[in-house]
Amino acid sequence: MSTLWKRPDGSIVACTEKIKVLRENLEELRQMAQDAFEDALLMECDESQIRAVFQDVIAQLNNPYNPPSD
Repeated sequence: MSTLWKRPDGSIVACTEKIKVLRENLEELRQMAQDAFEDALLMECDESQIRAVFQDVIAQLNNPYNPPSD
């Protein structure tokens, strides 16, 4: 899967090193999520609940570079 990364202003991130780091980070995240998913399934957890919990975890990530305004 090839993702076209964009900046907040809509311009394209073209730096090959940045794209490489993003790709590596996503692959690590994908593998960790796959392992956790399989563990939960082996422990007889409901698949739809696992997916919902994973989505909730992602939705709750904080952006430390864009703190909320007062």
